[in-house]
Amino acid sequence: MNKITAVVAPVATAAMLLIGFAAPAHAGPYWNKTVKCSANDQDGRVIPTRWGNGELGWNHFSGKHNIRRCDFLNAPIGWKVDKVNGANLTYYGNAANPRYGTLKITVVVRYARKTADGRYDAGKGQVIGVITAYCNGMTKCPNWVNEPR
Repeated sequence: MNKITAVVAPVATAAMLLIGFAAPAHAGPYWNKTVKCSANDQDGRVIPTRWGNGELGWNHFSGKHNIRRCDFLNAPIGWKVDKVNGANLTYYGNAANPRYGTLKITVVVRYARKTADGRYDAGKGQVIGVITAYCNGMTKCPNWVNEPR
């Protein structure tokens, strides 16, 4: 029995090492690439908003920043790009409500296949799309931004 144990342990260790090295080097964090909504900007770019995860996309800003309506994002995207930094695009807009006033909003887009840090990949011929959106000057947008228009 001791002879079997002496042979199995090194073989099992070698197998675990080989399996560990066989994992793809390009594997990044999980994120849902499915498009929730999209908009076209004035330059003809199609900007998707993907479901994403807790770091980017709909799942990020709908929770962290309390934005739960596609048209809230699509309005600023439908205009011109306000800031360009390589493949990073920033769109500014306003959200208005007669009872509560006006808020400035920012939508940040990555118009490239991969994020700047290379961790996320949208796939061949695709772009990452909306990374985040938020109301300027606050962590969470007020609930009224999610009310139907």
